[in-house]
Amino acid sequence: MRGNNPSHFKGDDLPVEKVSWHDAQAFCEELQAMTGKAFRLPSEAEWEYACRAGTTGDYAGELDAMAWYDDNSENKPHPVGQKNPNAFGLYDMHGNVWEWCEDIWHLLLNTIPTDGSARVAPGNLKRRILRGGAWCHNGENCRSALRNNYASDARNTSIGFRVVVAARTS
Repeated sequence: MRGNNPSHFKGDDLPVEKVSWHDAQAFCEELQAMTGKAFRLPSEAEWEYACRAGTTGDYAGELDAMAWYDDNSENKPHPVGQKNPNAFGLYDMHGNVWEWCEDIWHLLLNTIPTDGSARVAPGNLKRRILRGGAWCHNGENCRSALRNNYASDARNTSIGFRVVVAARTS
């Protein structure tokens, strides 16, 4: 994995895309081995909490100011951090590339763990959750609450990921 950038769109500060859920897991494992810190994909609940940043509307701010999506992306992803961050200081939570979450896909929301952890059962192990929308999709797909799913082994120019690191417990 080290040094491998599978992206179709390459350039300084562009999000890495064309990564499967399994590729993202391998990256987290390699990063953990290199640093000794516990890196992983966010749970779906963690991702939405981070995206909303204390807001309750469809977006954490004005969409055009925060997101690259089909109305403003010129049909390509853009370098991260060019749009406004949310109230937590996080960039590109809406748009640019879909982001893998740890959770398996399940249609029923009442099966989502209430403690913020990832849903690992029951559900479709071959499909994983994507959140955030992408440069090639409409603004509706960038809503904070919108859930999407994709085959865990698929690679697509609109799919990337974001990692989280576990807090120290000592």
